[in-house]
Amino acid sequence: MNIIDLDTSSVRELNARLHGEGGADAPDEWRVLNPHGKHSLAVGLDAAHKVSIEGHAGYYCGGMNKEAEITVKGQCGKGLAENIMSGTVRVEGNAADAVGASGRGGLIVIEGDASSRCGISMKGVDIVVKGSVGHMSGFMAQAGHLVVCGDADDDLGDSIYEAAIYVRGDTGALGADCIEKEMRPEHAETLEQLLERAGMAYDVSAFRRFGSARKLYNFDVDNAGNY
Repeated sequence: MNIIDLDTSSVRELNARLHGEGGADAPDEWRVLNPHGKHSLAVGLDAAHKVSIEGHAGYYCGGMNKEAEITVKGQCGKGLAENIMSGTVRVEGNAADAVGASGRGGLIVIEGDASSRCGISMKGVDIVVKGSVGHMSGFMAQAGHLVVCGDADDDLGDSIYEAAIYVRGDTGALGADCIEKEMRPEHAETLEQLLERAGMAYDVSAFRRFGSARKLYNFDVDNAGNY
């Protein structure tokens, strides 16, 4: 177990050590103490490290993650796990806006609530939120899954492409080109697997599925006001 105390070490030193020690064939376990909301913690990892951040994290924690398993034992600022490629990033509290922005793979779990634009422009990442999400979540989401076990605010799935959104609670006004879709057995199976991976036990029959109406794929002057 490697322990780094950010009261005595800098974020630059933390990330340098995470990048310089171990590797995909020799993953290490790390405890990060006293993060005090500092930004850019554990970014750009390219090894199957297990990193426990024991406190609140600031902006862009776990960005560009590949292979690593990162846990934040507190709240997290904006841009959590942006452009994640693989691995897992879990927040035991709430997360600010733009969770998983442009994420291409891996799993993000928020055990509290997530703010606005959760899953913006997601490109294959899976995001599971135990609580609720803010407005414009799933905006321009291209691929992957966004699971919301609570409520979703207005403009959910605005300009969505082929990502799938599952919501257990209430939704506000849906975004442009986002509609409710039929929940078929294969979708219920996918949802059940996502909840199991996230460590959450919910009845999948309580969820609704949302996706693209596919009316904005090509420009149409009749839809000009929606672009």
